[in-house]
Amino acid sequence: MRRKVFDVLVSAGGLIVVAVLLVAGALLMWGYSFTSSSVHNQLAQQDIFFSPKGSANLANPLRGKYLDQYAGQQLLTGPQAEAYANHQILVDMNTMPYHGVYAKIAEASLASPKNAELASLVQVSFRGTTLRGLLLTAYAFWTFGQIALWAGIAAFILAGLMALLVAFGFWHSRRVPDSAEILAHAVA
Repeated sequence: MRRKVFDVLVSAGGLIVVAVLLVAGALLMWGYSFTSSSVHNQLAQQDIFFSPKGSANLANPLRGKYLDQYAGQQLLTGPQAEAYANHQILVDMNTMPYHGVYAKIAEASLASPKNAELASLVQVSFRGTTLRGLLLTAYAFWTFGQIALWAGIAAFILAGLMALLVAFGFWHSRRVPDSAEILAHAVA
């Protein structure tokens, strides 16, 4: 095979790879943008704020070192959602009977149907467990968005590097003599 033809074919294949990487990068960036804005907008609607700096809530060692950095802020991001779920809600639930585990409280309430305190705790536990789960889901989607962001950046960088290699391939094909063969020394 002629070297010039080989260079053009490989470079044309490289152009296809560049196009695929550019499309992948654009889709990944769209995924990042969609995920980030969805998480932000849904968390903003909940209107949850962290306790202000210096509050008794943040004095608790199970909370303070995790929540101090967000003191007084509105909960709007994945890391904030994770911190609130694991260091505000979970700490509160762990102070409840049965450590706030809904299934255990519900079972105890069913065993003592006239116990109004247990019936009330069932509702509190259910709400806390539900909100915690929703916040951790927001954190998970935020994490997917961050992965999409870095993968998109990587795709664009790889597309740039591949475009450079393609340009060198076409440049080389113009410099090779028409009679040059690939592996000419192996055929002889």
